[in-house]
Amino acid sequence: MHSKIGLSVLDLCPILSGQTATQSFKHSVDLAAFAEGLGCRRFWMAEHHNMSGIGSSSPEVLIAHVASATKRIRVGSGGIMLPNHAALHVAEVFRTLTALYPGRIDLGVGRAPGSDSRAASALRGGRGLTAENFPQQFSELVSYLDDQEAVVAVPSHAEAPQLWLLGSSDFGALMAADRGLPYAFAQHFSHLPALEIISLYRDHFVPSRWLEKPRSMMGVHVICADTDEEARELALSSDLSFSLFVQTGKSIPLPTVAEARAYPYSEEDWKKVRASAMPKFVGSASTVERQLAPYLRAGVLDELMVLTMVHDQGARRRSYELLRGFLS
Repeated sequence: MHSKIGLSVLDLCPILSGQTATQSFKHSVDLAAFAEGLGCRRFWMAEHHNMSGIGSSSPEVLIAHVASATKRIRVGSGGIMLPNHAALHVAEVFRTLTALYPGRIDLGVGRAPGSDSRAASALRGGRGLTAENFPQQFSELVSYLDDQEAVVAVPSHAEAPQLWLLGSSDFGALMAADRGLPYAFAQHFSHLPALEIISLYRDHFVPSRWLEKPRSMMGVHVICADTDEEARELALSSDLSFSLFVQTGKSIPLPTVAEARAYPYSEEDWKKVRASAMPKFVGSASTVERQLAPYLRAGVLDELMVLTMVHDQGARRRSYELLRGFLS
């Protein structure tokens, strides 16, 4: 058992093959309610654009929708990609959310575009914001949340959301440490050594009014099932969608296992797909626990933020249920 490691959920709102966005958003609400029943700490929504297979282009709208359908679980962004937005707008949106759902809103902030270059340019409207502007823009966001700007972020003097810095390299880790903020490392789309980077954050952490001691989370892609074979079958859907995205630059609705099986890939093709894919933990509960053991035992993690990209929503819920079993 790993009782000190909390379990949370990351949702990209995948558009499922054969289904609509409306159905996908219902799946998100159902999953959040299920996660709340499991005792998960938080339910975060990602920000992605120009990807027809991913429905989370407006995480702030989805946060409000999910929070209205749950009672206790923290709901937030994983994350808001700050270069795509004006800092004042983000502050106002999240102050509004905290006024609506006090004590339950998280604001996870990242510097990646969450999109391709054309979509990023369209989002930014020629404002010229890039990842290089991120530290300054983040400081502006904090100033608005602290009521330290001439322009007031309304509702004024509202409760601040719980602020997290997200990252997939040592840049975000060191920035979060320097500013005394919680840090979430995105292992699910980074091949960099998670434990080294999270340890770097903890070693350099400076206490702040936000946080007295470091708090670290790792985002992971996990597909857990009753057997290794079933988990590998379920993983075929995300394997195929990721492979086609890499090959074509286009996002497709998440295919069923049957559709993935029928795709004209040879066994050698599937091996290449899995070899080039982003890190993913796949298997039965005992297998996934063994795969995650180095992270769980390292003593640097407070929480796992888990993404599970499968078409079958019953299997998706079962995966979290099995994880909860060895994290509690």
